[in-house]
Amino acid sequence: MRDSGIEVVYMGMRVTADQVAQTALQEDADVVGISILSGAHMRLMPRLTKALEDRGLTDDVLVLVGGTIPEDDVEPLQKLGIHGVFPVGSFTSEMIAFIFSNVRREN
Repeated sequence: MRDSGIEVVYMGMRVTADQVAQTALQEDADVVGISILSGAHMRLMPRLTKALEDRGLTDDVLVLVGGTIPEDDVEPLQKLGIHGVFPVGSFTSEMIAFIFSNVRREN
């Protein structure tokens, strides 16, 4: 991501949805990207979308999730407000293209 010119703030592992949302607010983030390999995406992503909503960020932040995500979970995640779902095997270049295609740029 950094090599493509995207500024990245990496928070590490085992952070809460509230911590992610608060960091997105403080950093004025355009994108929040989460990697979940545990299969807990249907439990964790609703918490994140709620935390972003609580901070008034749902219209301003593009939300992506990647990881071990079955095809059957893609639509439910999108209905939660997840804009991009990238299962295991997705290429970073796909994510970068998705971000550049969907983030509003101000000149």
